[in-house]
Amino acid sequence: MIALAGIFIHLSIGSAYAWSIFSNPIQSASTWSESQISFAFSLAIFCLGFSAAFMGRITDKHGPRLTGTISAIFFGAGIALTGWAISVQSLPMLYLSYGLIGGIGLGTGYVTPVSTMMAWFPDRPGIATGMAIMGFGFATLITTPIAEALMASVGVSNTFYILGVSYFVIILFSAQYMEKPPIGWVPKGFVPKNEPEVASLHDEKMFSASDALRTKRFWMLWTMLFINITCGIALISVAAPLAEKATGMSAVSAATMVAIMGLFNGGGRFIWAMISDYIGRPNVFTTFFIIDVTALVILYFTKSPVLFFVIICLLMTCYGGGFSSVPIYIRDMFGDKVVASIHGYILTAWALAGMVGPLLLSWVTDMTHSYSAAMLVFAGLSCVALALSIAIRSENAKYAPQESPTILNVK
Repeated sequence: MIALAGIFIHLSIGSAYAWSIFSNPIQSASTWSESQISFAFSLAIFCLGFSAAFMGRITDKHGPRLTGTISAIFFGAGIALTGWAISVQSLPMLYLSYGLIGGIGLGTGYVTPVSTMMAWFPDRPGIATGMAIMGFGFATLITTPIAEALMASVGVSNTFYILGVSYFVIILFSAQYMEKPPIGWVPKGFVPKNEPEVASLHDEKMFSASDALRTKRFWMLWTMLFINITCGIALISVAAPLAEKATGMSAVSAATMVAIMGLFNGGGRFIWAMISDYIGRPNVFTTFFIIDVTALVILYFTKSPVLFFVIICLLMTCYGGGFSSVPIYIRDMFGDKVVASIHGYILTAWALAGMVGPLLLSWVTDMTHSYSAAMLVFAGLSCVALALSIAIRSENAKYAPQESPTILNVK
């Protein structure tokens, strides 16, 4: 029930990824431009990252039930008030409701189940984290048909009222099932693996959140996630026009590709997190960036619609997999005492990448008059992340538990 509750929370807040389906209906019901409407989504992602940094501490200190309840209030209210902002034609109210209030609900709900589910599944933390964060990626598949049916029958403003109340109820009830296991609890027969990169798990002194912030490896991991999200979210923002201009793909095929990308985004969150349980987090992140560099270079050269489709879906698995693998990597490096706090700090990378990715893509495109040139820029950034994914291993080794030297008793 705790795992299911975590999935329902992320399925609810993950509906934010379906914002684009509201763009045209909101434009038709208002005098706002497409860029003004899309800024509400960017603001929500920005607030997600920074609210997660604060709320992660609350989750560690007071438990997931409290932060889950806060998420229900903020996210439900933000969505419902968005409907009111549209009905009264107030752009500042749109930014306040969806961007600020809804964004705080997003960040709070995002960090609520992750550390809790890892604590209940210490034998398979990747699968546990993947289950929760997979819900965030798959949410658009559920939200899109429901929202479109509602808008067709009751209008766009009433759709937000209905969705706001529904999300409030779902998240609130799910939050009541969220609680951490008793201190020291492990599944029957579970014996922790003695993995060298899981240094802090074998130490009596766990890292505090402030301790983690003072280490190089925290900022190396932060930068790796920042680059992964910057490249991924930029591709998501222009996937359809990029496919049409680079390969001649039809508008209908490009739209279908975008819908299928959501499957790979969500599926990658579960599959890569599960794989990380077997090959380790350092190997998974290195694999991400090897794939990213190779795939982005191929995107620059390819004219084949089929190859383009395959490559973009592969990139989406790495984009989604980064989100689900990061919290387990945090646990590996810093222990499980304050995973939610450190995870919240790491998610500030998402807040900044959500702004930087589309802006960097637009700047490069304006300078070169080509989407393709941006692929080489993102490939270069991925090379930096690849180097960091290798360098972080030596930083982890510095914190590995040292074996006591053997003393020979020579007579």
